[in-house]
Amino acid sequence: MKKLFTIFTLLLTTISFSQSEDIEFEITEGNLKVSDLSVSVTVDSAEEVESTFKVKDIKELLKESVDVENISFEIICNGDMMSNGEKSTLSYKVNGNSDDVNSFLKSIKKMRKAAIKYYKNKQ
Repeated sequence: MKKLFTIFTLLLTTISFSQSEDIEFEITEGNLKVSDLSVSVTVDSAEEVESTFKVKDIKELLKESVDVENISFEIICNGDMMSNGEKSTLSYKVNGNSDDVNSFLKSIKKMRKAAIKYYKNKQ
């Protein structure tokens, strides 16, 4: 009888301590901080570069992300199939800082022109 009582007590104690409490929390925008922003776009043609990748969209994105310190933008241009069966790729990447947004946007404009030129030269 003593063993049965001990087992019953242990079982009851284990069940009562294993009950979890409901945890409630709230996420507010004030707690959110983004320190790095990285965008990567993959395209297959000059038309995709022109339609998908617009500098005004990047400007708008930068205006909305005020506290971002490090910014990087990458465009990956898919090319033709190589002899080993894989697609050739060419990528351009620009790294910047939120303190000098104008210089970053100038680099993006140059990168966009270079990507379009890459596809135009392939034709």
